[in-house]
Amino acid sequence: MMVTKFYLFILLFIFLTFSSGCVASEGFYSFRNLNSSASGIEFPEHPSFNGVSSTANSDCNYGADEDVANKQKETVKFDLRHRSAGQKIEAKDSVFKDLSRIQTLHTRIVEKKNQHTVSRIARSTEKNGIEITPAAASPVPESLSYELSGKLMATLESGVSLGSGEYFMDVFVGTPPRHFSLILDTGSDLNWIQCVPCYDCFEQNGPHYDPKDSSSFKNISCHDPRCQFVTSPDPPQPCKSENQHQTCPYYYWYGDSSNTTGDFALETFTVNLTTPSGSEFRKVEDVMFGCGHWNRGLFHGAAGLLGLGRGPLSFASQLQSLYGHSFSYCLVDRNSNSSVSSKLIFGEDKDLLKHPQLNFTSLVGGKENSLETFYYVQIKSVIVGGEVLNIPKETWNLSPEGVGGTIIDSGTTLSYFAEPAYEIIKKAFVNKVKGYPIVQDFPILNPCYNVSGVKNVEFPSFGIVFGDGAVWNFPIENYYIKLEPEDIVCLAILGTPRSALSIIGNYQQQNFHILYDTKRSRLGYAPTRCADA
Repeated sequence: MMVTKFYLFILLFIFLTFSSGCVASEGFYSFRNLNSSASGIEFPEHPSFNGVSSTANSDCNYGADEDVANKQKETVKFDLRHRSAGQKIEAKDSVFKDLSRIQTLHTRIVEKKNQHTVSRIARSTEKNGIEITPAAASPVPESLSYELSGKLMATLESGVSLGSGEYFMDVFVGTPPRHFSLILDTGSDLNWIQCVPCYDCFEQNGPHYDPKDSSSFKNISCHDPRCQFVTSPDPPQPCKSENQHQTCPYYYWYGDSSNTTGDFALETFTVNLTTPSGSEFRKVEDVMFGCGHWNRGLFHGAAGLLGLGRGPLSFASQLQSLYGHSFSYCLVDRNSNSSVSSKLIFGEDKDLLKHPQLNFTSLVGGKENSLETFYYVQIKSVIVGGEVLNIPKETWNLSPEGVGGTIIDSGTTLSYFAEPAYEIIKKAFVNKVKGYPIVQDFPILNPCYNVSGVKNVEFPSFGIVFGDGAVWNFPIENYYIKLEPEDIVCLAILGTPRSALSIIGNYQQQNFHILYDTKRSRLGYAPTRCADA
């Protein structure tokens, strides 16, 4: 019944409507560049949905054994590039995908899917007496000592030009290595690519991955304990004892229209390792991934998805034995052109750790459940225009059953706060914004203001206070969106039902260097101009 009500809310919501340091002292921020270019998201009857770049000036569960804990691991860094804006996205499509995704995450939690998986894997491991082996890497050159760490690098770019709200990462898969663009997603675990034969697939840029063209591709048998990491398609196929080479089928879903089905397998991923003397390619062998033959959903031009969640299937978790228990990324703003680059880093980034404005808040949840996918943070309050809002404490709590709470997610575009927090936040902005006419009945976002002819547009500051006292202040460009040519500015925050998930999406993460440290169970964030990082 709860899921049904949630779904009905989403349908209604689509028609009614479309996050570091210290509290801002003045309580108001202004747009530095009111005439920024379009972000590539299009509203109905409005030519463009314009994001604005942040004006901040400052500049992942296979664990390593304890006997190597004191030995600093090398770091792997990926180039992050942003594609030039091109193909437009309808706002209703972007929000529908966000809300469908939230519904899916909510349903997974309620059904305690992860807990069932933990029990299943524990039983299988105990029964077979087999320990799962993490991905292996080619030998490390002697020159890459812990004193001169290397860095693993890949490409991350905004999906705007591909018609998607997500960020993309360039990876090289197979032997010989072939290039694919995969969606970066901290809210899921499975890595997967559209595979030949592709019986039912979405349109992607470039050819599909063909296992026959790779000498390093290996199917995982249904008898292999690793097969227990994935969910079988419905109805499940019996694993026949006489067929030791029978493949391990998988099914993974993201929303009502987004899912992937295929064969669970192993493959070699090639990464670009930077060293003190330059860079070199490095092979990471036996990465678990999904070879998808039936794939549906709003993946818009990508070849598949790279999961960065907390579970053991994610790319970040599979690299932990090689590069440690942390990864970080810096999302360039949506207006950046194709020449702009930033970094996705696996391992410890010394430059980030020395950042004078780096702040940390604790990650909550996931301690009792080693396969928890999501990165939860505990919000205590929200600050608008220097005022701490009176939001009921229970709004932010994660229940013992896993309901509610707040996650940080790269796969959701905007930020969503559960009721009554959203209405309280929205009301605070309405009460504090003076001098600009409210645009009534504007589609999707609310409130919206007409700022035509105003040179220095000012809006209240916005920040999140966490339960451990940490504060995350956002530049105005991360929570307001300007629309051209009407000179309309809208609040880029939406709501979800009471007791549902709250989500800090990728729009609010633009131009912040975000650090996920699972060993210390903390999230770091530092204002950074990601194009220059």
